[in-house]
Amino acid sequence: MLSRRAFWHLSTAAALCISLPAFAAPPRVKALKITMLSTMLAEDYETFGEWGFAALVEVDGKRMLFDSGEHPDTVLKNCKALKIDLSDVEEMVLSHNHQDHSGGIITLRTEMMKTNPKALSIAHVGKGIFIPRINRQGKDENGALPIRAAYETLGGTWIEHDKPTELLPGTWLTGPVPRPNDEHNWSGYRQLVDEKTGQPGPEDIVQEDSALIFDTDKGLVMLTGCGHAGVVNIAQYARATVREAPFEAIVGGLHLFRADDKTIAWTVSELKPMGVRHLLAAHCTGIEATYRLREGLGLDRKTATVAAVGSWYDLAEGVHAGDLAG
Repeated sequence: MLSRRAFWHLSTAAALCISLPAFAAPPRVKALKITMLSTMLAEDYETFGEWGFAALVEVDGKRMLFDSGEHPDTVLKNCKALKIDLSDVEEMVLSHNHQDHSGGIITLRTEMMKTNPKALSIAHVGKGIFIPRINRQGKDENGALPIRAAYETLGGTWIEHDKPTELLPGTWLTGPVPRPNDEHNWSGYRQLVDEKTGQPGPEDIVQEDSALIFDTDKGLVMLTGCGHAGVVNIAQYARATVREAPFEAIVGGLHLFRADDKTIAWTVSELKPMGVRHLLAAHCTGIEATYRLREGLGLDRKTATVAAVGSWYDLAEGVHAGDLAG
């Protein structure tokens, strides 16, 4: 028979067990660095600028490539100049189908697999990325389609995501982003073509456009290729699906280079309540748009700037743009 003291200890232990939460706290990213490998501005004579985008993501000891630039060898050359080795990077993300983001995939996979057969062997993409995109002249402009089979022949695997997916602890790929706000952030007119019937469909809004969201103790960090879904739509979706937190940083292309003053002012008004602390704006954001965002969000040249090849954002250190961009 249990003593009164023993019974008290057992009862207390049982109560403590029952009061414990049924689930663990979601993981948070502790260390993060995003380095620009392709964008328009080159920081020195050893690197090359182009109309394209690519970035190296280093998160809690893991490395991932985000997009691959426009020309087949730009990222390869820039990595050599920056002394960055991608041969141990086994996974990548292709934000959307356009050639200025997919152009380097085959070259990079071919070169890196010479050292590591698994290098860049997995490509995460948003669902719908391989749907044909037909322009007014009847030509298919889907930049991912010409490399689809070639990548598979090289042993590469495409993984399509139709919803937010946690690729690494605290690191989320959005998949296609809902668009409650009318952010018309894509270029030119193309029609989607139904893969089953071959018939033209609605206007191509780059429906597969996906971003990476990093959940950190400082807040969320967003990495976009072009932000065709709209930076506000992406930001709202990230807060709804990952965590309602301020934005520690927004990094990458935001496709605002053609935006008028009214559009930029609206974008600022929507982002400002989200507490954006850093901005490293690359590729299609636009120089004037970057400065307008910086001013409107209450940032300065130390926390918000135009990105160059070799520029980086670090969770611990903030934005480093280099001498020219900074």
